[in-house]
Amino acid sequence: MRTQALTAEELLSQGMTELGLQHTTAEIAAFITYLGELRKWSRAYNLTGLKTDRDIVIKNFLDSLLFRTVLPAGVRSLADIGSGAGFPGLPLKILDPALRLILIEPTEKKAAFLRHICSRLGLESVEVVNQRAEEVWGIQAEVVVTRALFTVAELIKKAGHICAENGCMILSKGPKLSEELKDVTTEEISVTDRELPFEHVVRHLVVVKKASG
Repeated sequence: MRTQALTAEELLSQGMTELGLQHTTAEIAAFITYLGELRKWSRAYNLTGLKTDRDIVIKNFLDSLLFRTVLPAGVRSLADIGSGAGFPGLPLKILDPALRLILIEPTEKKAAFLRHICSRLGLESVEVVNQRAEEVWGIQAEVVVTRALFTVAELIKKAGHICAENGCMILSKGPKLSEELKDVTTEEISVTDRELPFEHVVRHLVVVKKASG
């Protein structure tokens, strides 16, 4: 079946199955609510440049869920830097309701949407911080993630203090990753390649381990 003919629900279910992620009908329903609210708010606030349900499901929701395939087992807290409209943090939260989530977003309109969608979905243990990452102090998480346009070195510099001792930072990168890694010599780094469902595009998921001390 051509993917253009699939509904948003079918794209989500098939995409998550392809990624090896278990999911429920309630979780699919939460994503569909998220999709509707994102499209509604984007008319006024331009939260995403993606115009179709298909593109939003694949390039926002499923692309965010790639991070779940490399999350450490048993992670209890996660901070999303430059969260925008909630990516990748909120899709990860939908599949793990017990996760303590910190959404760090400096733009007020986007932060307002984050508060709205968390309330709309009934999500608990979520904190929206309307600041730049380098201005945030007194908050830490076991895992720091971002889909924002940071290099690996920039994320370490801007958000390393948010990552707890023995935690890790995770980024999704494109084909120029090898050039970026030349600038990072002091951290333990692993790279896992994952293909984005339906798109045949490879993402390089970079996990930067934060050393103790």
